[in-house]
Amino acid sequence: MPSDDEELQRIRERMLRQFMSQGREPSMEVRVVNTEPVPLTDSDFDSFVSSKRYVVVDFWAPWCAPCRMVSPIVEQLAKDYAGKIDFAKVNVDDNPMVASRFMIRSIPTIMFFANGKPVDAVIGAVPRAFLETKIKRNFVLN
Repeated sequence: MPSDDEELQRIRERMLRQFMSQGREPSMEVRVVNTEPVPLTDSDFDSFVSSKRYVVVDFWAPWCAPCRMVSPIVEQLAKDYAGKIDFAKVNVDDNPMVASRFMIRSIPTIMFFANGKPVDAVIGAVPRAFLETKIKRNFVLN
């Protein structure tokens, strides 16, 4: 009886032959669907935002009371729009370069990015309905 590893190898080879016979290259690309805001840093901010179609970024700090009010709203939006919009969080205390580049002077600041470019921003603690209005205004969702 073949081992599990041998059986998996045979399955992989069979699938590869099927792809090749159809004239297609096998794709190892996997789209990760985030259901929570992704914590970003100065070093990974650009690569994340530029690799996604739509991104909502929450600029915050742990000591900020209004930030703590907005955080659960952003987390729920991340769940509700999973697969359509990516959500991220940037702690401005730990990541001053990104915060400075986007001239974040007040927090929370929620920025909306389309195809890697900033398209809108909201400053302060705002209700979910206001954020959803901005989402619908700035992003074309299918």
